[in-house]
Amino acid sequence: MTDTSNTRPADSEARERPSRLHRLMRFIPLIAPVLLWAVPCWVLLYSGQHWPLPVTLAGTALFVLGLVGMPLAMVRGHGRRQQDRLAIVGDTLLGASWILFTWSVLLSVLLRLALALAGVGEGQDRARIVTWAVLGVTAVLLAWGYAEARRVPRVRRLDVQLPRLGAGLDGTRVVLITDTHYGPLDRARWSERVCEKVNTLEADLVCHTGDIADGTAERRRAQAAPLGTVEATRARVYVTGNHEYYREAQGWVDLMDELGWEPLRNRHVLLERGGDTLVVAGVDDVTAESSGLAGHRAHLDGALDGADPELPVLLLAHQPKFIDRAAAAGIDLQLSGHTHGGQIWPFHHLVRIDQPTVAGLSRHGDRTLLYTSRGTGFWGPPFRVFAPSEITLLVLRSPQASVSPR
Repeated sequence: MTDTSNTRPADSEARERPSRLHRLMRFIPLIAPVLLWAVPCWVLLYSGQHWPLPVTLAGTALFVLGLVGMPLAMVRGHGRRQQDRLAIVGDTLLGASWILFTWSVLLSVLLRLALALAGVGEGQDRARIVTWAVLGVTAVLLAWGYAEARRVPRVRRLDVQLPRLGAGLDGTRVVLITDTHYGPLDRARWSERVCEKVNTLEADLVCHTGDIADGTAERRRAQAAPLGTVEATRARVYVTGNHEYYREAQGWVDLMDELGWEPLRNRHVLLERGGDTLVVAGVDDVTAESSGLAGHRAHLDGALDGADPELPVLLLAHQPKFIDRAAAAGIDLQLSGHTHGGQIWPFHHLVRIDQPTVAGLSRHGDRTLLYTSRGTGFWGPPFRVFAPSEITLLVLRSPQASVSPR
């Protein structure tokens, strides 16, 4: 692996204007908690069940406690002091309330309709059936979602043909991990097991596309340290995600460098194999410029500075929405994370508002492919529901070579 771009990013890319959507999203933290707790409270307690008064009062008190306690715990937990125990409480309540809200809405409509069509019970009976169904489904999904979030991800393997890839690079094995989100829940052992699994894949190139952790490098160092054991025959490369810019991004860049990873901050390296060459480039996250850190910004021109335009390019960019710039520049393959595949169904519908893809391989323009990982870890709520985590093995294929397993 040869480093060909020691220069740092120049000031050349224009800032993106904040969209109307982003302005609207500023109000979500005020509105969302009320909806997440008020809707299930109404569905489970006040929509025709006629529970005894003590049950109604106790249930209402629990919902009010959740409504007040969740934001407070999250603010204190993720604030300047980073009180991890409170963060765990707040994050868990957030995930539980989202699942409870989702199934309260769905089952209050669909199950009530099904019961009515089947002629089962009367108004109160149907309302109570809905209540118990919502609580049962929520309990099952919380238990299953927690197990899914905490397990070592399965490996997702796929072949990706790049028309400009030379025959000597056919079969190049690229492993992608992303969005590890080391955080309040200590996952040092989980991190070790993830790295052990990566090392079984015999990668030529291992990529981490950002959001290493929630917290500073100093605070989460023990969880991130196993990344230093990851093995690759050519290189290990890393780009920043938006969460690095919440907590001293430069500290994470320095730590990854210390652990033997190549931080691709708007620069590139060359992967040479079998007489052919692949440009491996990386850009800072699109939120980097607004962080105020000197020299941090997503600068594609800087990342490609000095690269032969005839060579194929593999680009690391944390957010899928960078694909518009990548396609305009004729990038061959962009690797991204950020979306978590929605993490907790049906949140992926909201992710689609902000990102062009949620997961998987997609084509953009005449040449450019985008692979979006569902992420290796989880953010915040320790649950994954219908959005499994992954370690991705992409085997690059050249149309100039016969396709055969390596």
